[in-house]
Amino acid sequence: MLLVPPPFDPELGAALAAVGPSVPSGPTLADIAALRAVQRAAVPAYDLTDGGTFTTTDLTVPGPEGAPGISLLVIRPAAPAARGPRPVIYHCHGGGMVLGTNRAGVELVLEWARELGAVVVSVEYRLAPEHPYPAGVEDVYAGLVWTARHAGELGGDPERIVIAGASAGGGLTAALALLARDREGPRPLGQVLMYPMLDDRNDSVSAHQMAGVGAWDRTANETAWTAVLGDARGGPDVPAYAAPARATDLSGLPPAFLDVGSAETFRDETVDYATRIWQAGGVAELHVWPGGFHGFDAFAPHTVLARTARAARLDWLRRLLTP
Repeated sequence: MLLVPPPFDPELGAALAAVGPSVPSGPTLADIAALRAVQRAAVPAYDLTDGGTFTTTDLTVPGPEGAPGISLLVIRPAAPAARGPRPVIYHCHGGGMVLGTNRAGVELVLEWARELGAVVVSVEYRLAPEHPYPAGVEDVYAGLVWTARHAGELGGDPERIVIAGASAGGGLTAALALLARDREGPRPLGQVLMYPMLDDRNDSVSAHQMAGVGAWDRTANETAWTAVLGDARGGPDVPAYAAPARATDLSGLPPAFLDVGSAETFRDETVDYATRIWQAGGVAELHVWPGGFHGFDAFAPHTVLARTARAARLDWLRRLLTP
């Protein structure tokens, strides 16, 4: 059966067409080194201090047992808190678990911090294929444990930590919530899963629909999951902490915000994950943005759909964090 991809939102389609082949939809394992080099050479387009609104600190904290230390980027409002400790947003960056640093995507989170007076802690984790599962999620968990224990020193409230991430960072955030529940570790107040990378099986209708289309297609997804899991990818023994869509028990998780575009690879796995949270008696808010491709809100923030998506996340966080 021919699977026709859903149309892009007109504004987003025009933005994607304007850059053409400079945004590859399906990188392979052979492309990873070159993509990393491009990222390293890129000049950040934003000021982490937001003109003095925030202060930034780079910390190295203990990693998992027997592993190197973890780099945390801590961004704090420069002004004194009006009342009490601040909420903390613990951020996991995207990049297919093969690309990125703790500065990738943090500009989205700074919008929340500016409006909510929050402290941001962005974690850097070891990347595949050099460091396959469980390196990345164990790094992310160790960073959360440290953040919860030391939140007060950062001006934050350990009882009001929200975990968040986009794409691969969204998948790691979902895995982190499962791991924290099962290890009886820090209890996040909520989780924000932005177009999360959840399912190594890569066999949904949306994955097949978007093959060769958009900014992250089925080939790219297969590349990333193979880097993380090797020959185990798609097989019967992949644990939920590697691919959260594999989880059979989604009960007892923090309230979740999930969003995804209708015209992207991760649409169906995101919708399914939200549905199974509800079926397990949990709390989730789901948005499927019509005509959105993967990462549309970061790629084309000037568009109406991107502004709408960003506003919805902020509104959810405000409701979650308001006493």
